[in-house]
Amino acid sequence: MAALAGLAFAGPAFARCEGWVPQPKPQNVGRDVVGKDLDEIVERGWIEFAAYEDFPPWSWEEGGKVQGVDIEIGRLIAEALGVEPRFRLVAAGENLDADLRNYVWKGAVVGGRVSNVMLHVPYDSEYACRVEQVVFTGQYADEQIAIAYREDAYPEDPPVPAYFRIDTVAVENDSISDFYLTSFAGGQTAQGVRRYPSHAAAMEALAAGETMAAMGPLAQLEAGAGEGIAIHQPPLPGFAVSHWTAGVAVHMAYRSLGYAVDDAIRAGLEDGRIDAIFEQYGLTHLPPER
Repeated sequence: MAALAGLAFAGPAFARCEGWVPQPKPQNVGRDVVGKDLDEIVERGWIEFAAYEDFPPWSWEEGGKVQGVDIEIGRLIAEALGVEPRFRLVAAGENLDADLRNYVWKGAVVGGRVSNVMLHVPYDSEYACRVEQVVFTGQYADEQIAIAYREDAYPEDPPVPAYFRIDTVAVENDSISDFYLTSFAGGQTAQGVRRYPSHAAAMEALAAGETMAAMGPLAQLEAGAGEGIAIHQPPLPGFAVSHWTAGVAVHMAYRSLGYAVDDAIRAGLEDGRIDAIFEQYGLTHLPPER
């Protein structure tokens, strides 16, 4: 997804935060802009989560009802805090920086406001140095790039990226899978790429026989897989960001809220409730490397 683009600026692991110039922090602004602390949330009785719109199986609305893995994670957090969960489905921006600015620590320029917690935020240790206005916490799952394929097209050996010099593969337009296959092996696999507006649309194309394979995050491939579709995770040479951790983001001024959210997610990981959420949606839960 576009949010991962922000992680490309992360520095070397051996020099975490070295050389980063501290960024301006919002001061003297209304509390409706910078959010609410834990005590206020508990007192008023509800917490608002920002979640990406049209993002199955993580978060989407259907028949007037919000649903998805991230929505259930939000409900788990709210239950731990003893408050009602409320969800705000938001559009993904050009990159993660924009999403955090618009939905966590500042608000959009026109009619903008922030939410208490943003769900499904990719975590990177070095990237966290750059965005000091945000606390990255509550990692609840790893995400990995995988390849889905038609079993009748590959009855013996599952496809690897080199196959797409000739074979066709569906990807979400401008996704990291799209970028990877366009440049892999000096661009030799670009001719096999077929672009679609979403991973769901790419999987629909695969099921309809328009392509032989599809490439994208494992959960989104699993959500669209049906009969005759298999998924595997082969080595992806040269793929700089083939896996990442999903967590939440909270405004830097509300550390107690961040701690409470992290405690709720940790408890859900330890007692199996988060595993059960993924199972409910027919997905593989990859535990985070905490």
